Amino acid sequence: MRKFLIAAGGGLVVATLAFACGGGSGNPSTPSTPGATALSVNILGDRGNQSFSPNPGQDNGTALVVWRNMDNQVHRIVGNEGAFDTGNVNPGASSSNIRIPADGTNYHCSLHPGMIGTIRTTAGTAPTCTGQYC
Repeated sequence: MRKFLIAAGGGLVVATLAFACGGGSGNPSTPSTPGATALSVNILGDRGNQSFSPNPGQDNGTALVVWRNMDNQVHRIVGNEGAFDTGNVNPGASSSNIRIPADGTNYHCSLHPGMIGTIRTTAGTAPTCTGQYC
């Protein structure tokens, strides 16, 4: 009986930890859209305009993007005009679905400003990039 109580108590601790550390809801200002398939962009490392793949990315009509960190460093992807911020994306992790502006966007890593990228709209145009991150 005593072994059963210890095992049951350990299971409760594991269940509690799993709930407390479970997946977050992401950035509430950029909600996920159920059923929508986001464009997936891989973060490859600090390589200038070769830091992301694909680059430029092509929006698939959902205006949603997920950045997947394939590097061994933490990255934080932000829109050049401040339209979005992924928060820190740890190695091996992904951002939540990020809603991008309807006319496309230019972006960079705020931790490694030389990392730059572009998302085109479904119309196939890329926004003009101006400023320090171009």
